Amino acid sequence: MKYLLSLLLALCFQIAFAQHKYTISGSVRDAKTGESMIGVMVSVKELPQIGVTTNSYGFYSLSLKEGQYTFRYRFTGNNEKDTTIQLQKNITLNIELEEKVQQLDEVVVAAEAADKNVTSSQMSVEKINMKEIASIPVFLGEKDIFKTIQLLPGIKGVSEANTSFYVRGGGADQNLILLDEATVYNPAHLLGFFSIFNSDAIKDVTIYKGGIPAEYGGRISSAIDVKMNDGNNKKFTATGGVGLIASRLTLEGPIVKNKGSFIISGRRTYADLFLKLFGPANLKNTSLYFYDLNIKANYQLGKRDRIYLSGYFGRDVLGLNNNSNRSTSTNWGNTTGTFRWNHLFSDKLFLNSSFIFSDYAYNIALGSGDAQFTITSGIRDFSIKEDFQYYINQKHTVKFGVSSIYHTFIPGEVTTGTASSTGRTPLNRTIERKHTLESGIYISDNYTLTKRLTINYGIRYSLFNALGPGTVYSYDAGGNIIDSSIYSNNQNIKTYMGFEPRLSFVFILNSSSSIKGSYNRIYQYMHLLSNTTSSTPVDLWIPCSQIVKPQIGDQVALGYFKNLHNNMFETSVEVYYKYMQNQIDYKDGADLRFNTTVESQLYFGQGWAYGAEFLVRKKYGKLTGWVGYTLSRTLRQFDSINHGNMYPAKQDIINSISVVGIYQLSKKITLSATWVYNTGFAVTFPSGKYTINGQVYNLYTERNGYRMPAYHRMDVGLTWQRKKTEKFESSWNFSIYNVYARENAYSITFQQDPNDPTKSQAVQLSLFRFVPAITYNFKF
Repeated sequence: MKYLLSLLLALCFQIAFAQHKYTISGSVRDAKTGESMIGVMVSVKELPQIGVTTNSYGFYSLSLKEGQYTFRYRFTGNNEKDTTIQLQKNITLNIELEEKVQQLDEVVVAAEAADKNVTSSQMSVEKINMKEIASIPVFLGEKDIFKTIQLLPGIKGVSEANTSFYVRGGGADQNLILLDEATVYNPAHLLGFFSIFNSDAIKDVTIYKGGIPAEYGGRISSAIDVKMNDGNNKKFTATGGVGLIASRLTLEGPIVKNKGSFIISGRRTYADLFLKLFGPANLKNTSLYFYDLNIKANYQLGKRDRIYLSGYFGRDVLGLNNNSNRSTSTNWGNTTGTFRWNHLFSDKLFLNSSFIFSDYAYNIALGSGDAQFTITSGIRDFSIKEDFQYYINQKHTVKFGVSSIYHTFIPGEVTTGTASSTGRTPLNRTIERKHTLESGIYISDNYTLTKRLTINYGIRYSLFNALGPGTVYSYDAGGNIIDSSIYSNNQNIKTYMGFEPRLSFVFILNSSSSIKGSYNRIYQYMHLLSNTTSSTPVDLWIPCSQIVKPQIGDQVALGYFKNLHNNMFETSVEVYYKYMQNQIDYKDGADLRFNTTVESQLYFGQGWAYGAEFLVRKKYGKLTGWVGYTLSRTLRQFDSINHGNMYPAKQDIINSISVVGIYQLSKKITLSATWVYNTGFAVTFPSGKYTINGQVYNLYTERNGYRMPAYHRMDVGLTWQRKKTEKFESSWNFSIYNVYARENAYSITFQQDPNDPTKSQAVQLSLFRFVPAITYNFKF
């Protein structure tokens, strides 16, 4: 609390000295679509050390002494715009930037100011360029932001063709995934082979691997902030594509020209339609598809107010019906909704108020009629946020805010068929729902201390309450129940809280290089229970309790950043060290499904992750792309596992290499290729056998003491721009996943050798060898 008071006093002191200056503020938008532009660099020609970037809503503000200045607006891929202003009073200046018409040898694939990687105080952050995604070859031709993310240093996929990922040695549940500020709990379709994010509906993706800003909390490894397009407020357009597995269509246009817009974007697979038409008779009633629907609208109420309403609705459906009572149906999906109000109190103070809903649920139905029973589970959130951004002067930009999330965890509900002529009574069984309240307050300041040194310092205070109603059990060392307590509605069961300091800095060595450092501490008040190789729809989220303590992550990072040849090449080296408290693992034979005492199946320990990340990126020219390499270790230690000795975590991938190349062969033809290599995951295999009463059992000794085979794969792609006019565009995309047909191991199991019962056979399962795809894209 003393830290907060000192910071507020320092800010008040700065405000007192800022009163004799004038402010220029406004928004920056795309001249073609009217979309707000995130990360535009606004600099002052006469004061090269002064500058600011537009925020998530395209807003900027600069305070300077009276005088004449030339303001320059820069965003890679757009024409620069210079405006000379006689600053004698506060001025509002809204800017539109034209897209730059590139020559063949001037192709650009960056999505921010050209030197931001060197000058920004933020490190361990990646921005995804949506145009670049369209060219990178991916599984079955479905462009996917999460598949592209996995090609970056420090980020590694969970398994073959899976969208789940690990960041710097953290677990898959330690990534905060936001879609227009709503938390997404399961970002995967088709058991992880596709993400829920339709790239046609996405405007901006930012990934924080370290030095995570104070406005983000709740996950200890990363924050992935995904923002939907606002919609074209200039004219009506339609964009879409038809592929082998899915088709998509996006419609957008003005509600009132230059004041408001909407976007509707849908996607659906159609494997089930092919089964109905061409499949065998016993599969014609099979359902196998997923769909996405993104909807967003915004409207400017006045010069100082704009409202946004956005939603996502997605579902996977898998149903097997062989015209008997043995039908099975499984469906799962996310629903999110966000209402936001932007308000300008002044030329310096910006407020975003958000009201957010998020729901993830899965349902499994077995049988039909009176013989059917259904299992339901999920998690639901209602939250409110107030985020302020205060541009005090050219040296200080302050962010502060509060948030609160009411979580409802639905561990499992089972219902059977209705009462019928048979006289049977339906069986309903429910594991108690769990209710929690997670709140936070934060403040941070981006302080330009000198021409060379900028620091971003702040603090977040998080508070967690486990609430009734509910029954809380106590266990002995063997996991047996020894006592229980009953809590009434909204009665406080357990409280956790903690301060989360955040710090990052940049020291600019010269115009093309800098040194950066960061530290963050984050509390995470929930865990994901999963004992499968990759994420599945039935993985179970559980909150902290009297037994389960919050995860705490401390990470420190240091990096060197260097740009070459007039910012054509970006290079960087980052090293990091992460310490993770209150990690979970499972007892042998743990029962995680529909277990009222699932906490008794868990062990608690600690973890470490450390490594070095190397990146070389080429941003301009006919050939663009990057090469990334990560050298890292991820370790765990539990008193009850591996004799208390430290052991590798499953995601301990020591070496990881990614190569991405995009070559503009001509104005109509773009070639692309990716190659990835990873050391195999750590895994526990039997080290021998033993026999008891004639029964053969596998002998397991060391936890995760073996390795899966190394993983490597090459994908290639070709994009043919078929037609491009002012009114219509079309293109064909051809790709091959795993072009040299490498049989990568998805899993390895052991079975008895039928020819010699004393021996075992290792059986490798490989999913995909050589997968071609074709997609037709259009826009009008």
